[in-house]
Amino acid sequence: MTDTTFRHKPSHSQPLVDAHHHFWALDGQVAYPWLEESPVENFFLGDYAAIRRPFVAADLKRLVPDGFRLVGSVHCEAEAARSQALEETRWITRQQATHALPSAHVGWAAFGTDECAAQLDAQRESPLFRGVRAKPVTAATPQTRQSVAGTIGSLQDPRWCEGLALLKARGLSWDLRVPAWHLEEAATTLQDYPGLRVILNHSGLPWDRTPEGLAQWRAGMRALSENPNVAVKLSELGTPWHAWDASANHELLCEVLDIFGPRRCVFASNFPVSGLKVSYGDWLSLVTGAIAQTASHDQRQIAFDQVLHDNAIHWYRLPIAAITHDARPTQHARQEAP
Repeated sequence: MTDTTFRHKPSHSQPLVDAHHHFWALDGQVAYPWLEESPVENFFLGDYAAIRRPFVAADLKRLVPDGFRLVGSVHCEAEAARSQALEETRWITRQQATHALPSAHVGWAAFGTDECAAQLDAQRESPLFRGVRAKPVTAATPQTRQSVAGTIGSLQDPRWCEGLALLKARGLSWDLRVPAWHLEEAATTLQDYPGLRVILNHSGLPWDRTPEGLAQWRAGMRALSENPNVAVKLSELGTPWHAWDASANHELLCEVLDIFGPRRCVFASNFPVSGLKVSYGDWLSLVTGAIAQTASHDQRQIAFDQVLHDNAIHWYRLPIAAITHDARPTQHARQEAP
């Protein structure tokens, strides 16, 4: 079964916001060690030589297929040299001024350090800055999960978690990225930070596709979905342990939509990284196919507009008008996730 099996063909030009992508120029303005001088061994998608080259706004725009109109995007920190978090934010801000993309930026800050608050405040000078993606320490496999519990930088480290309080106090969001075997821990940690806006990356990273692994992923996704301030990006279903499987990934997307509902699911591409496994058009096809399967016929266009456009505007507070029908987040939802 190919990805195109799930292709949805809009009857009109469907507005699209890509809520997670990366730009880099590799021209010396910002250093990216993992792309330049220090390649990562055992990268989760395998050999990534194909993306060790510039990827900027024009490249993203060229990937959007006919029938869709890219009206905005969210740039997520791209593992720049950690001393250059502010430089990356400033560079992205200049890109937006020149190319009208991205619409918002998710940066990075050093949780668990005395510098974290100052790093956040410096980046807040950019009108694009919405929050950070700071990754806690995680285990490489579900079997070794307990080996990192309570360690420095983990989800149980009070000092590291002070960063979450700093985000909440500033009205910033947290992009949460952990493999599936840490999702329930993340849900527990977030109970101490009510009102913090959180956007879960990459469909919860269900890397372990065994029955036990998927059961653990589902439990974690359900635990996070109980928090009304958590949304999830329909993105990146590549796994280090399994070949790309369009049919299986379609089913996982349907499950995410069922668990979180179309008001809290956001389309995202994770390009150019996800391009190692799937084309932009085929990923968009998988997402739209899952929306079509999980929404009733009379609610289908509303669900498309929610997931592909309006939800990103709400969760990342984008300066883009929402589509004027029921897809807009309700006042109640806005109050839940200030």
